[in-house]
Amino acid sequence: MKEKLWIQIFIIYTRYMIGGAFVFASLIKIKGKRFTSLSGASEPIDTAWHFFETMYQSGLYWKFIGIGQLIAGGLLMTQRYAKLGALLNLPIITNVFIITLSYYFAYTPVVTGLMLFANILLIIWDWNELKVIINLPPIFHKKKRFEKDKTWEITGITLFLFTFIYRLLVDGYDPFFWAGVCFLVGITGLIIGLKRKRIYYPKENIS
Repeated sequence: MKEKLWIQIFIIYTRYMIGGAFVFASLIKIKGKRFTSLSGASEPIDTAWHFFETMYQSGLYWKFIGIGQLIAGGLLMTQRYAKLGALLNLPIITNVFIITLSYYFAYTPVVTGLMLFANILLIIWDWNELKVIINLPPIFHKKKRFEKDKTWEITGITLFLFTFIYRLLVDGYDPFFWAGVCFLVGITGLIIGLKRKRIYYPKENIS
């Protein structure tokens, strides 16, 4: 399965999406800003707001969470260090998922649950190499796969830098602008990657 082109592309862009989401969310914490504001719509929402407000008022802990998200998300987006990023991100996204289950967040647990599932999938994808952490002999693939092409590292770094700089400089962000630029960068990377595939990986399974 790891030789199939479409599966490799799916894994690559899953790393981008999870990593990008956490880098995007991390900067507001690192900047010492609130994640949300009190709506007063109902008691469950009010309780959730007080939970986040308590973390925000901690100051150092709030920024520490942001730094953790930034590091884990950034590593995922680099592709080269995505294995480490997936491991670091697992306790973070698990914690977020449990929080969304514990307080009223409408359908947010569905989103965070899918992100948790995707993160576990990334770990399973690289398990042959990661299993060394439980004292099992790792298995390294000698054949260079399309997944390892430099195009994905460059695309990931570009996405990271854009997200980091945009979120660092802009407080009142436009999510559609951010998502639109990321989409264009991602599509450009895919087009370049597929062209390089024809040149450097002509015999790789494309089914």
